[in-house]
Amino acid sequence: MTRAYCLQCERPEKSCLCHLVTSVDNDIHIVILQHPLEVKQSKGSVTLLHQSLKNSQVIVGENFTDNIEVQLLLKHYYQQCAVLYPSADAVVLSADSRQITRPKCLFILDGTWKKAYKMFMSNAWLQQLPHFTLANDIVGKYQIRKTTKKNALSSLEACCYALSVLEHQRDGANKYQVLLASFVEFNHFQLSFNPNS
Repeated sequence: MTRAYCLQCERPEKSCLCHLVTSVDNDIHIVILQHPLEVKQSKGSVTLLHQSLKNSQVIVGENFTDNIEVQLLLKHYYQQCAVLYPSADAVVLSADSRQITRPKCLFILDGTWKKAYKMFMSNAWLQQLPHFTLANDIVGKYQIRKTTKKNALSSLEACCYALSVLEHQRDGANKYQVLLASFVEFNHFQLSFNPNS
């Protein structure tokens, strides 16, 4: 017997996460470049992120050099794109970041650290964009996936923290806090299917 799937979040009805989706009107267009092996990953945060951000899209692949969607985005946001990736030249986004030129389009790489590195290295155009990285004192709340990287964040968390800084959201009135709270619930919801994990 085939499993019934939610038409909105495309997950099995039993693990539908539509009740966790919160509508956030982000100013910067978010483009999530998702590694193909992450698409069916039930513990991934991209579905919740994409469904919650009004101004976002997901493009699946590894090498996007000839991807028409990417080429159109680069043309549309000419010289106003950036990538969130901790390269050696990346500018650190922190609460004190006031002089940073805010991009109109931000690329997020979704995959394990190894996959994200491969994606970054396979796409020369990504390396040519301005790079941003987050301050290393952010404590993530990603409980359902393990990594050996210190202070590792989910794609959702990294995106929310980056947008908070780039859009100058004050901590007390930060529109991304609601989505981060939903992410905590998402972790609890996923853990409920395997209480011993």
